[in-house]
Amino acid sequence: MRSVTRTEDRILTSDLFEKRDRTLPPRNGTGTHHEPARDVPVYHECDVLVVGGGPSGCAAAYAAAKAGADVVLLERYNHLGGLSTGGLVIWIDRMTDWEGRPVIRGFAEELLARMPAEAVAGPGPNQWGSQDPALAAYWAQRTAAFHGIVAWAPTIDPERLKLLSQDMLIEAGVRLVFHGWAALPIVEEGRVKGAYFESKGGRQAMLAKVVVDATGDGDLFARAGAEFEHDIEPADTHHAMNTAFMLGGVDMPRWLAFRAADQTRYMEFVQRGRSELGFFQAPYVSWRDDIALFLGPRQTGLSALDVDEMTEIEIRSHRFMASHCDFFRANAPGFENAYMLQSASQLGVRHTRRLAGVGRVERAQWSAGVPHADEVGVSPSVSPKFPVISVPYGALVPRRLDGLLACGRHISCDANSHGFLREIPQCWLTGQAAGAAAALAVRQGVQPRDVDVPALQAELRRQKVFLQAEAPAETENARVA
Repeated sequence: MRSVTRTEDRILTSDLFEKRDRTLPPRNGTGTHHEPARDVPVYHECDVLVVGGGPSGCAAAYAAAKAGADVVLLERYNHLGGLSTGGLVIWIDRMTDWEGRPVIRGFAEELLARMPAEAVAGPGPNQWGSQDPALAAYWAQRTAAFHGIVAWAPTIDPERLKLLSQDMLIEAGVRLVFHGWAALPIVEEGRVKGAYFESKGGRQAMLAKVVVDATGDGDLFARAGAEFEHDIEPADTHHAMNTAFMLGGVDMPRWLAFRAADQTRYMEFVQRGRSELGFFQAPYVSWRDDIALFLGPRQTGLSALDVDEMTEIEIRSHRFMASHCDFFRANAPGFENAYMLQSASQLGVRHTRRLAGVGRVERAQWSAGVPHADEVGVSPSVSPKFPVISVPYGALVPRRLDGLLACGRHISCDANSHGFLREIPQCWLTGQAAGAAAALAVRQGVQPRDVDVPALQAELRRQKVFLQAEAPAETENARVA
């Protein structure tokens, strides 16, 4: 175990658990087994198939439907929202810039605006961008102030978000398919034309004019032969995994008062936790004062592409949930009546693959603050040192593979930029861009790489997406390749 140091590029801190003792015995499989060829029934045909119902997939399906496409969303779980619901990542990261201007808008803004008031906790618009020390200190304890600046970074009720995401997509005309796991892309002559999926109905085919890979791990584009990167920083919290959990029956205001009152006592408490548990994870606030959120233990050295290692993470995390509940109940003010409320149904994966796209978001671009000619969204930067960061359409487009767009945490970027582009607001941003582009590709009868960019930007603006001023005419392109 070690603690990660906060830097300008890495604003999150956490213990990283590095214990290598494995619970599971090694596999004993060897050789191969022949699978006979077979005809696969076609389940459905559509304009746009979105694979994955996490934040990016929901935004993609909604945007494509709003742009007039016939859309199917295929999701392996029984709900929408991905890590923001089933993963219990209910703290939504910053959606405003350092002046308090909302830059993550469109689908994200509409979704949160429709949440019931009792299902969202966070500062009001009149406080966004405030540098008042008392206000910033208050919201810093509630994950909504950074570098002394208040931000729009709410915590939400995951069950309400599941229901609202579902209702919004149904209202938009999206066909939902739950309990279906995409197995392989259907590829003909370098073009993706759908996907085979497995369900209780067996293996079936979904045919589409454009496929949006919103799996989070690039499962479809990787299996279709697209280029990708998978370099990681093992000692970085942005590339660790965990299963989040919540404890109920707590008094969070009392805990926060203890944590703020005496840093010496608090650090003694932390050191005791590390000593007794082998790892310490401090709780985050939730949307309710009687529920505490734990986004750990963040574990390194294991891969979310290896089923045994994913299983290992789950086993460790469930044990940590029990040990943290016992320790906090015995030692932490406000946790005397705590109980294990819920562990996440989805593994908290931060990084596996990143698309090698026509365009890319890179660390070297952070300081310039120059909008890309094919900008499809704007992300808050990691610190006030940097301006907002332009996200290009080319980051969603494979270099060679046709018929497919990518969105979410596996878009084209360097490892450093991935640290913020994987967050839920940025997944909403890139998902909406991918969905709108997919619908335009179908409407225009072209491949996604040949979509008219000004028309795409106009559609995104129509959907209330925030884009910066138009790029200079001499640098504009009508396509990304």
